[in-house]
Amino acid sequence: MTNSRKYNVGLVQMRMGAEPEANFSSAVGHIREAARLGANIVCLPELFRTQYFCQREDLRLFDLAEPIPGPSTARLADVARELRVAIIASLFERRAPGLYHNTAVTLNADGVIAGVYRKMHIPDDPLYHEKYYFAPGDLGFQAVDTAFGRVGSLVCWDQWYPEAARLTALQGAEVLFYPTAIGWHPAEKAEFGAAQYDAWQTIQRAHAIANGVYVAAVNRVGLEYGDVEGNRVEGKGIEFWGGSFLADPFGRVIAKASHDSEEILIGVIDPGLIEETRRNWPFLRDRRIDAYAPIANRFTDPVNAWTADGDQI
Repeated sequence: MTNSRKYNVGLVQMRMGAEPEANFSSAVGHIREAARLGANIVCLPELFRTQYFCQREDLRLFDLAEPIPGPSTARLADVARELRVAIIASLFERRAPGLYHNTAVTLNADGVIAGVYRKMHIPDDPLYHEKYYFAPGDLGFQAVDTAFGRVGSLVCWDQWYPEAARLTALQGAEVLFYPTAIGWHPAEKAEFGAAQYDAWQTIQRAHAIANGVYVAAVNRVGLEYGDVEGNRVEGKGIEFWGGSFLADPFGRVIAKASHDSEEILIGVIDPGLIEETRRNWPFLRDRRIDAYAPIANRFTDPVNAWTADGDQI
């Protein structure tokens, strides 16, 4: 007999302005609306308190960071208790002087912190200078229990790594949440925009299929210049492409947001469908765990060397 337990998730796709307090208030409003629509677990986008400040390297921006537990988790805990919802929130964590992380916190419906995940994969690309601000996570991949179901949180750049999805799913996560801040460089959008979004959605749908879990990608939306309290980046900025979505264990997109508007997606999580899908596609059963040791290598060099003429040495 398959599991008949079900619950709803709410994915908040939102815009961010220059004032952190206004962004926080907006996020709380979206959480309230998601709860009104029936969400049991609500996920916010990556670093929702500000515009995406990593577009530049600026020592002053470290002042945006806060401890965990701290002011934001305390305020969100009050909202979680009031609405009886679990909340996944991405925060700029100040762990110690000079040590910072990009961190996703899961608050249970009673306001208690159920899990803290520090982003493991840190990018360094044009306008995505995250290595300047964040140390790589050191808490590992994890799934945590909420009042409604067992979930895992990963963050943005983590979404390109099948190892991260697998290790989180192997701990029993029914949903992989990806708070995200990803978008187009305006000059590249016409040529590469559609392919970039398609690749982003495809890799995450593949995580859903390969692991037999739900995947929730929660992006921000809008053109941003990293504007924080009037201090912005020169240039054309980043057009965050929205497109948040929820995929089921078969990889089907069951809810999807637009590329240019704030939206709240509500989707049903059915653990029974996870069971059914894994019975028909038993990928976890057929894994050759005895043969995967080389996955821990950075790269596996060829066993044999060859000359330029194609002769084996």
